[in-house]
Amino acid sequence: MPDPVTSPPPPGPAPADRPARSPWPRFALLVAILAAVTGSLLLWSPTALLDGGLSDGTPWYWRVPLFTAVYAVGTVAFFPRPALNAAAGLLLGVQQGLLLAVLGTTLGAAIAFGLARWLGQDALRRFLRGRLLLALDRRFTDQGFRSILLLRLLPGLPFQAATYGAAVSGVRFPPFILATALGVVPVTAVYVAAAATAREPGSTGFLISAGLIGLMTLVGLVPVLRAALRRRRAVQA
Repeated sequence: MPDPVTSPPPPGPAPADRPARSPWPRFALLVAILAAVTGSLLLWSPTALLDGGLSDGTPWYWRVPLFTAVYAVGTVAFFPRPALNAAAGLLLGVQQGLLLAVLGTTLGAAIAFGLARWLGQDALRRFLRGRLLLALDRRFTDQGFRSILLLRLLPGLPFQAATYGAAVSGVRFPPFILATALGVVPVTAVYVAAAATAREPGSTGFLISAGLIGLMTLVGLVPVLRAALRRRRAVQA
């Protein structure tokens, strides 16, 4: 008679594989968070808060976290970055304004990227179909830093569209953040300098900054005009 202590237990049925969790509840949470943050702009304005909280007597150790936090939340909430950059120039001047604007932009992009990667990537990657989308995803995955840097340097591209597109792709977090921090410097510097010198509209700095803003606006309109011409030619053909 076998020993009941040492005998192996009888084989039982194999445990059933756990069903994969649906990504849609997390995606719904992402939509709810973004909607709540964006809707909060009806109750407060980032530029008004900065204007009221950053006086000349505010110590620098309060200016840095306050401005960075407000700028980051405004970026996540789709608040126009030119307005935030102008507030940085008016309140802090060129040097400090540029530094904190780039810091706030990078922090806001990091928060948006993390939310979209954690809550939305699994759901949205299911819609990657077609050669163009697959080619873009492959480029972002293989050449993440170069691709993000190019997108940040383009003045007419919506900032958050590039952020969420990168989060859905396979680009890694470190090259995304580094490319964002470097790529936003030129456009941010132009808006900060224009606002900082707005009190002297005849100064060289203001004229150069205003001219560069006009040039960037024209560059951003080129793709729109080219698409309109293509549609017009297609209709006439």
